[in-house]
Amino acid sequence: MSLKLEGKVTGAWVREFSRSWQSLAPSLKSRKLVVDLRGVMHMDTEGRRLLSEIYNQTGAELLADSPMTHYFADEARRHSSRKTKEEK
Repeated sequence: MSLKLEGKVTGAWVREFSRSWQSLAPSLKSRKLVVDLRGVMHMDTEGRRLLSEIYNQTGAELLADSPMTHYFADEARRHSSRKTKEEK
């Protein structure tokens, strides 16, 4: 399953991101989630917190293609309590 984000993930758009995530989460079960950040131009603190929470819960693959989106993906991974294969 995939969730594609585009533009500025701020304010009301973070709430929409959260609603989309909440509606998608129950249907995930054991399926892998991909969060596509390649169209994101900006993400505020709340958006980044939500991305970290989603990564922490699912271990989602985070797709990034620019220094900014790589930063958002790396930040979500750093704030996660998930263990990487190397840490296990």
